[in-house]
Amino acid sequence: MEKEIPDRLTALGHAHRLALFRLLMRRYPDRMPAGEIAQVLGVKASTLSTYLGTLMQVGLITQMRVGTSLLYTVDMAQVRVTFDYILLDCCRGRPEICAHDPIPDLNGVSPMEDRKFNVLFICTGNSARSIMAETILRESAGERFVAHSAGTKPQSELNPFAVQVLRDKDHDVTPLRAKTLAEFQGADAPKFDFVFTVCDLAANEECPPWPGQPISGHWGLPDPVKVEGTSAEKALAFQQTYGAMRRRIEAFTALPLEALDRIALQSAVDDIGRS
Repeated sequence: MEKEIPDRLTALGHAHRLALFRLLMRRYPDRMPAGEIAQVLGVKASTLSTYLGTLMQVGLITQMRVGTSLLYTVDMAQVRVTFDYILLDCCRGRPEICAHDPIPDLNGVSPMEDRKFNVLFICTGNSARSIMAETILRESAGERFVAHSAGTKPQSELNPFAVQVLRDKDHDVTPLRAKTLAEFQGADAPKFDFVFTVCDLAANEECPPWPGQPISGHWGLPDPVKVEGTSAEKALAFQQTYGAMRRRIEAFTALPLEALDRIALQSAVDDIGRS
């Protein structure tokens, strides 16, 4: 590690390579095609290739070929090795003295034991996928979780197909509305224990870090709003999105939260995102 760590820090010391690394971290566990990365970061393909090559050379990201596409993701095992080394060396094995806020733990004695877990689902428009997630969690496990949703660029109205699917599943849609992310970033906002992005566009955007270091995950699903065709075909797309979201939330609520440490819980959340 004596050579790898300085090389990795040097690689991340470049502003554009750091932006690339942060994007892949936000999209983890997804693998992103080079074309999408270039579009999000606004860089030329040749320039991006150089950045990707550097980060692969130092072991921070990996590449996979699927058909004719090259897909990229962070090498989470090596990322953890890197930060473990920094915390053990720089902080002398006491990461709590280096962290801006105390690093929360979800097992053992915890300040969350006597209250519900606050969960936020983020999408771009907050009109379909995040609304579904909020509703499913609230009504399936409201005794353990307080569910919220918001959009980075919220629509003025909820998508009618999404609302109809929820009604068809006997959900109460009266409390639902499209909300901006800013509502949850003020001093009076809830302190979140979990923050999930449920669309790729929202995960691609830079957001300020959340206070309290909540467990975060990317549960990206295809946007049913973009499906073209008849009303029946569009309704089917929303039904499929609802089913996929419900399966993920059922897997999430089945986790033994109090028995898992932070690393195990983060890994479980990432595994759900891969499903």
